[in-house]
Amino acid sequence: MMAELRGQVRYRFRADEHDVHVVLEGEASWVKKHVSDLGLEGVGWTMPIATEVRPTNTSGIDIPEYDEEDFDSDDPSAIPQKPKDMGPTPDPSRIPVVRRPIGQLNLAEELDLLGLEAPVRPDPIELMEALEEMEPPRPVQGAMSVDPMAEAWLRELLSLVVRDYGITALKTEDIEEIASKRLGDREGTKLEVWLESLFTAGKLVKVHGGDATGWGPSPRWLSGKFS
Repeated sequence: MMAELRGQVRYRFRADEHDVHVVLEGEASWVKKHVSDLGLEGVGWTMPIATEVRPTNTSGIDIPEYDEEDFDSDDPSAIPQKPKDMGPTPDPSRIPVVRRPIGQLNLAEELDLLGLEAPVRPDPIELMEALEEMEPPRPVQGAMSVDPMAEAWLRELLSLVVRDYGITALKTEDIEEIASKRLGDREGTKLEVWLESLFTAGKLVKVHGGDATGWGPSPRWLSGKFS
């Protein structure tokens, strides 16, 4: 993601279990170089730092330039010329009107009409049986892994959920029920702290629900591109 950023950026990486907190600020190319030198590619977050933004024309269409003094900002009609890349004038009559009583939308029926299937919540027992049938995975390689074997089993579980069920996250309670023994017997707060550390390292994504927190795999971690 850093390669797509320009100008001033901030990179942040935190690993509480190792008491590591890295913050880099500067030009994107400079930050990228130091992140690479530190061996932190693929983990952490990079975001632009708010700076003054000036409008640019990327459409390839010439637009006459004018000074701010040429028009009054409170009077739109004072703008010298309408931009040429605004597109056609909106036609409200072409927008279909759909009216229904509030609460009457049948999502399942609408999905059927579109030929889509609603995601099926995986049965924890089925997932436990699927893990039982798997060969033990290779432990995760990398100095940032606290428990390589537990992390490998978690990746297998989340890969199974995404691939076979189309579900992008599992609740903490479901992960505990399905794979606690394979995750170093982690339960309750201990499991949640461990999952939080993987989230901080950029390996998991956190999904906040109304009554629970879910955990899903980041694409790079799921594909094994970094550990």
